[in-house]
This record gives sequence, structure tokens and C-alpha cells, in this order.
Amino acid sequence: MLLHRTPLPNPAKGKSMSLAAFSALSATRTLAKASQQAGQAGSSHLLHLHHDAGLSSRARPRAHHLRPNSEAANAGAGPVNFAPRNGLHAGCPLTAPTHLHSHSKSQQYLRLSSSVAASPPGMYTTSFAFFESLGEAGISHVFVNLGSDHPSIIEAMVKGQREKNPNFPRIITCPNEMVAMSMADGYARLTNKPQAVIVHVDVGTQGLGAAVHNASTGRAPILLFAGLSPFTIEGEMRGSRTEYIHWIQDVPDQKAIVSQYCRYSAELKTGKNVKQMVNRALQFARSAPQGPVYLCGAREVMEEDIEPYSVDPKFWEPVELGGLPPRGLKEIAEALAGAKQPLVITGYAGRNHAFPEKLVALADTIPGLRVLDTGGSDMCFPASHPSWLGLRFGREDYIKSADVILVLDCDVPWIPTGCKPRADAKIFHVDCDPLKQMMPVFYIDALQRYRADSLLSVEQLTDYLRTNEGTKSLISGSEASARAEALKKSHAQRLQEIDAKAKPSDDGEFGTGYLCKRLKELCPKDTIWSIEAVTNTAFVHDNLRPEEPGSWINCGGGGLGWSGGGTLGIKLATDVEHGGAGKGKFVVQIVGDGTYLFSVPGSVYWIAQRYGIPVLTIVLNNKGWNAPRNSLLLVHPDGLGSKATNEEINISFDPVPDYSGIAKAAAGGKLHAAKVDRAQDLDAVLKEAIESVKKGQTAVVDAKVLKGC
Repeated sequence: MLLHRTPLPNPAKGKSMSLAAFSALSATRTLAKASQQAGQAGSSHLLHLHHDAGLSSRARPRAHHLRPNSEAANAGAGPVNFAPRNGLHAGCPLTAPTHLHSHSKSQQYLRLSSSVAASPPGMYTTSFAFFESLGEAGISHVFVNLGSDHPSIIEAMVKGQREKNPNFPRIITCPNEMVAMSMADGYARLTNKPQAVIVHVDVGTQGLGAAVHNASTGRAPILLFAGLSPFTIEGEMRGSRTEYIHWIQDVPDQKAIVSQYCRYSAELKTGKNVKQMVNRALQFARSAPQGPVYLCGAREVMEEDIEPYSVDPKFWEPVELGGLPPRGLKEIAEALAGAKQPLVITGYAGRNHAFPEKLVALADTIPGLRVLDTGGSDMCFPASHPSWLGLRFGREDYIKSADVILVLDCDVPWIPTGCKPRADAKIFHVDCDPLKQMMPVFYIDALQRYRADSLLSVEQLTDYLRTNEGTKSLISGSEASARAEALKKSHAQRLQEIDAKAKPSDDGEFGTGYLCKRLKELCPKDTIWSIEAVTNTAFVHDNLRPEEPGSWINCGGGGLGWSGGGTLGIKLATDVEHGGAGKGKFVVQIVGDGTYLFSVPGSVYWIAQRYGIPVLTIVLNNKGWNAPRNSLLLVHPDGLGSKATNEEINISFDPVPDYSGIAKAAAGGKLHAAKVDRAQDLDAVLKEAIESVKKGQTAVVDAKVLKGC
């Protein structure tokens, strides 16, 4: 309704005051009485207003608000920082719809619903609807790092937790944004269920940093939310600026900080469509190629009181990819069937846990087919299969010799400066993102490219090869059988070579390979491996030899430090999926020493202790960063740095930090910490650490390893 500011007599002071101020004062004074009568059936409360000009029953599109030292404030109307509510725009703390009854030209009656006192301001706000929409969309956890932009967020969290609504997301406190985002990443990567992260204005958004890169390249569906600095400064609305920092953190375009890494970014401008905005964002996050999305909203918007409402999730499903078109299916199938040295290269197709089994069926159908994993973000193919070539980052001899190559969901199938296919190789690319739209420079010499679902495409190819008479003849016969036998021998030889390299040295020192062989032997068979081993990744993969879908999760990008929070997210997810704390699978983090420091262990192990998320961390201690030296040698193999010490090129961690001690301190001493540097002690140290985790206490083992094995 439209409130005219015509002076009215003030019965308390004998002065004139505006209708807006009088309405606020009078309504506030009747709240106690309204509360007492709220339970009476059919009761209502009439506030009699004398106003010669009358009142319009048409709601005004914009509110009148009380300011500090205004008439109503001085008259005792109470708090002046209330948002407008349901047509009564006078800063009045009313939550029920307001009705006007025109009895005469000179009198208006303001009818207040009997539910006024039961629903004070802030009980159903944009923020509460935001959390409701997360739960309704299937988000089970929100990883938070809170700040001055979150008063209504905090109110909504307390309300939701106290009401014990089973669909209200669980809130996890994260002292660092990188860890918060990485936890959501790990959870989403294992389950393919989106999770949410809340951070603080522009600085918290910047704090996400490398974690947003990892989620984008790792295709993890995550909804990010950050508040915006308030846009009102004189108390015009609930949520107006109240702190010095609100001016400092007011930036021109907060979304731009992360928008190039996100599938979608937007600002919430009203609570009336907050659920639609959340669901739209999640459609982008869950549609291939999946990834993070970013929403932001100012305090005033998040404080807005709105009417409860819901949206139907069946109308907000993600976009689904299809399979190969008939022409593409025929061309690829015939090429693979006729190949002498066929090769499949994949990277992240194993995110769909049904994919590895389907790829095995294709490999069993095509004699001599080899499967290479480049990138290793997910377990895509079992190591026990004769077709397995292991994990290599774009360098493998079979890339050079293959006559037909099928690239399936892979970002970097090969590195042309070090390894590229032969000139006459037939290359086909099937991917949820074949153009790599986030990469300014990407191309491979593919004859055909298809935006399609890899699992469906592999199923189509297998079915076509097994049922089409032309291809059936090509994949059968003595020549095909000979290729299959050769493949088995080659696979056995590869495993023997890996085992030989993994042996400890005569003086008792050991490398990453031997360490991982012992871990595989001693840990539960269904262990989930959370990996961020950087230059040691190939050694880790060769010796762990993952077999089960979802059992290997590597950092999706190049932002080091993912695995600390990522491992906690994975463990939290597997516990939830299996019925509660301690019921999920055993989870092991294998991380380089430099990357361990990037992971913010001070936050990671505090969270592990507070929320009861026991994991085993193995720190590969080689006293520094190996990756910069490898990069140097690839460009300047005979340069000055090639003969320089680690100290000279500034990659040494000498003196060596107490890695397990850092974790124990963060956990308040409630953590199993150990160090090992001799092969003869390794089994005992690992067994003790594993037992600690099984009993519910996190363990960190600082393992000194040799380089290059």
C-alpha cells in the first residue's frame, strides 16, 4: 500500500508525526497484545488510523524506511533497520500480509493477521529460502567460511539447524577457503552430487583461488556463494552498512574474480526468485561439462523477508548428452575393427562409475586394443586387464605407433613436443567438451569430433562391432587371436618391469613405488586413493594399480593443495553414502611434501578432528619441489640450472619441516604422527597408522623417499 506522509496527531507528545512513523509506532506497541490473542480462532487486530486523505490499497513498488533519528525512531518505534514486508513499508516489524478495509473517506483500518507475533522479521528470508533450495536440490553439505556479509546467512543456519529439518544441509566450518572448496570438490567428485561453499565477499572469493581452477578443470559440480558489500549506507534497509570494512570491500565486479572458471555466475537481486536462481545455477553445474557456478548477493537482498514458496525439482534437471550419430558410429567402429594397433586414450570418463566396465567390454571385443590413461583424474580402466597401459601424462610409445586412436573424455591426449601420433593415424575424438571451450589453445588432428556421452558411445561401439557382419569378420580369425596373445605377454612384461623398479635399495632406502606396493598390500582392498603426488604420480599409479571404479581420484587441475580438503570431502562422502560416520570406505591421501604445505594442513587436520573424519595421509618427503627442475630440463637440458643444486634454483625444503607434527598440532594433539625412512621399518609404521585410522583417529606418515622410482 502507499503510505502518505500526512501529519497526524501524536497522542504521546502532542506533536504532529507522519503516518509512516505513526504506523510503525502503533504497530510495534500492539505486538505484545497481538501475541496474546494469536491463538484465538478467527481473531484479528484492528489498528484505527485517522487520516483525512485516506489510504491507497495499491502497494507501492518501493518502500519508505525509517532512518536513525527519524520521527518514528525518536517516538520509540524500535529498531529502524527493518526491510519492507508485504506491503507495509514503514520499517514496521510485521511479517503477516496487511489488509486495508475502507470504512469511510476519513478512516482506514489496518488489519493485522493473528500470526504477526509468531513470525517476526527474518524468519523466512532470502537466506533461508536459499538454504531450502540447496536441500531441495539434493545438496547435503555446505562448507562455510563466514564474514560480515553473512548475518542473515547465520540466522538462517541457526533456524534450519534448530528446526532439525532432515533436508537442511549440514554446515561444515572451514577456517580456509581453499580447504572448503577442496572438500566440496572431493565430495562431488566421488558421488557426482553437487555441494555448496559459502565464502566472504571479494576477499573470500579470491581465497578460493586455485581451488576454483581445480573444480573447473576437474569438472566438479559445486555451487559457490559469496555476499556482497551492502549497497545502502544510511540504515535505509535491514542489512545496510554497519562496519568500516563494508566500504573497503565494495568492488566494481565481484563475479569477475572467478567467472572465467565458472559455468555460470550471477547476482541475486531479490529473494522472490532465489530458488529459481539457485536451480538455474545448478543446471549449469550438473550439465556436461560439469563445473563450479557462482552466485552472490548483497546483505539487503539476503535479509529480505519473503513468503515461503517452493519449486518443483523435476523441472530443473540438467541437460543430458546423447550418443554417437549413425554415421560417426559406423566410421569409428570400422576404423577400430580394421586397425593393427588400435589405441583408446581417456582421462576423466571414469567419473561415471559405470564407464570402466563398458570400456573393458570394448577392449575384450577388439583384439590388440590398448587403453592409456592420460591425466589420471579418475579410475577409468582396471590395471589387471591386458589392455592396460597405465597412467602417463601425454608421453607413451604406443601413441607414436598406433594406427587408429579413439580419444574419450581427455584434455591432453599427448604432448606434441615430446610425443605425437604418426602422420597417417586415424584419430577420432568423443568428449563432453571436444572443443575445450575453456582453453584458448587446443587442437588435435582428429578426423571427426563428437560432443557425446562416452559411456553411451562405448556401448554403441561394442554393440556395433559384435553385431555387424562386416566388423565381426575383421575382429576374428588367426591374426586377431595373435594380437590378443601378444597383448597379454606385453602386459605381463610391463608389470614385471614395474615390480623390478619398485624394490628398495641395498642400504634400506626406498622410493614411492615400493611404498605404494606396501600400502596396497596392507590397506583394505576397497580403499579409495586420493592422489596429489605430482612428479611421483606415475609411480603411485603403477604400484597401486587401481581396479574398482571410484577407487582413484586425482586432483583435477594444477592448483596444488587440493588433496588436503579433497581427501576429507571424499571420506565424508563415503561415510554418508554408507550410512554414517565410520561406515564408509578407508581413504588414503598420497601427497608430495611441497603440495602438502599448499594444502593448508593447519585447517585440514583441525576439520578432521572436529568433525570426526579419519584419514591416512602419506607425505612423500623428497625435500623439495621436483616439478620445477623437470620443467627446467625440458627446456634447458644443458643450461646452467641443469647442474645447479636445489638450493641454487630455490626448490629445496632444507631444513625439512616436521610435516606430521604440523598436523598433530592442528588436531590439538589428537592425531597419530609418524616418520619412516627405512624399508625394514615401513610395514610396522604403516600398520600402526592404518590401525589408528580404523579406530577413528587420523594418521599422518612422513615418508622419506628416493627420487625417480
